[in-house]
Amino acid sequence: MKEKFLFWKAGSWTFALLLVFPILAIFFTAMGNSDEVFGHLMNTVMPTYAFNTVALVVGTVLLSLCFGLPTAWLMAMCRLPTEKTLQWALVLPLAMPGYIVGYLYTNWFDYAGPIQIFLRSMFGWQHVGDYWFPDLRSLGGACFVLALVLYPYIYLLVRAAFMEQSVSLLQSARLLRCTPWESFRRISLPLARPAIAVGVSLVAMEALGDFGTVSYFAVNTLTTAVYDTWLGYSNLYAAAKISAIMLLVIFFFISSERFSRRKQKMFQHQCDNDGDVKYILKGWKKWLALVWCWGLVGCAFIFPLLQLGYYAVEYFSQSWTPEFKQYSLNSLFVSITAAVIAVILGLVVNFYRRLDGNGFSQMPIRLSSLGYAVPGTVLAIGVMIPLTSADHLVNDIAMSLGLGRPGLIFSGTIFAIIFAFVVRFAAVAIGSIETSLTKVSPSLDMASKTMGYASTAMLRKVHLPLIRRGCLIAGLLVFIESMKELNAALLLRPFNFETLATYVFNFASDEQLELAALPAILLVVVGLIPLVLVNRSLEQKN
Repeated sequence: MKEKFLFWKAGSWTFALLLVFPILAIFFTAMGNSDEVFGHLMNTVMPTYAFNTVALVVGTVLLSLCFGLPTAWLMAMCRLPTEKTLQWALVLPLAMPGYIVGYLYTNWFDYAGPIQIFLRSMFGWQHVGDYWFPDLRSLGGACFVLALVLYPYIYLLVRAAFMEQSVSLLQSARLLRCTPWESFRRISLPLARPAIAVGVSLVAMEALGDFGTVSYFAVNTLTTAVYDTWLGYSNLYAAAKISAIMLLVIFFFISSERFSRRKQKMFQHQCDNDGDVKYILKGWKKWLALVWCWGLVGCAFIFPLLQLGYYAVEYFSQSWTPEFKQYSLNSLFVSITAAVIAVILGLVVNFYRRLDGNGFSQMPIRLSSLGYAVPGTVLAIGVMIPLTSADHLVNDIAMSLGLGRPGLIFSGTIFAIIFAFVVRFAAVAIGSIETSLTKVSPSLDMASKTMGYASTAMLRKVHLPLIRRGCLIAGLLVFIESMKELNAALLLRPFNFETLATYVFNFASDEQLELAALPAILLVVVGLIPLVLVNRSLEQKN
């Protein structure tokens, strides 16, 4: 039995160290000798990149709060027509990749787009100097587009927090004749601060790691600096230094969020009957709330999806090509492989923690989950550094044995993409399996040991049948996230290898979004699956 336990312990720590190694490699490379390219960037463009990054994050967070907070409160605390539909419709923009929404909005709002053409024909304007129109291809435009697709993070978390608040507090506020605004400002908002902090952190990290949208809008950020330094200057060391700076910023976000709520505790519980605490909106307030919520869904999801659908039908014959089919198979293969590996990894680290039970066994789970906070562009640097070294080592050994050079078997194949996907999304599988495993009673473990089951047999015959649904959801979530991942795939793809995400990005970058509409719709439809699962889980809890 002890030998089996050592097997799970060794496997858990091996997986954890492999997944955290790319992050350590970034810092190790960044602390090396000074680099002339990095020094040149620091003296010239890096201050501008840093300012744009901070402005992008702050602007996206503020706009996401403006979009997410009011809608969360309206859905949790007010009675509205079509509210059942709105509750899940407001989550749908999360399935829409930001760069796709950005391409569509620039087509609509550019000088040659339908919006400005209509305004010129309506008012008789002849030249661009005759009127002023906001430039969407700007830092502000990037913030707006990213906020449209990221606000559901705040909406989901804050809405759940509002619905879990004590009914007695809200009823007491009414007895004290507090208006809905005062009740929101003085009770609901302060109690929801932990959820707001978590949502803001998620939005900030997603905005910090975005590449597709800011690249198309020509907004230079630290993420684009990593990409340009690696591929433009062919300098991995300078890219590693920039990546290390970004990682420090991300760890600062995470630490600040946890520090801000370190002493906050919640002991209130919601009563069973919450129907009488919701406000019934009437008149202009009802119509204003409906226009706001449905307008947000329309701008962030419905209108872009309709445009993509039109393009897909109009250009179907040009989009349905052998390349599209091949790249779809490529995405399926790497995503399914990453999902299977991530589920196995999640089972190993969680089962080791269950067997051990002490606080130290929690470390492999935390180490394995660090990659989720790392942007794909930065993670690609961390993956490439050790894989390149491994390739050199294998080739040197092969040459010393008189064999031919095997080539780039790690960094030059799909192994690099799969490894990056596992590092990036292992936390998703670990969290889902951990949630399912905690629901299995410890008495079943004791009964299994009494019947003489070893740890492996206990996992196979007792735990796996009980957590089968959790493992399936974990694999599904990793599969979907891997299908949509753009940043890591752009930097790590082998020659003549494309995924659906890179395929769409290449067409859209060449101003040929019409040909990318069909694969883009496929990515959106795939992205809707986890949103349905999340919404169903929230409905079951509430």
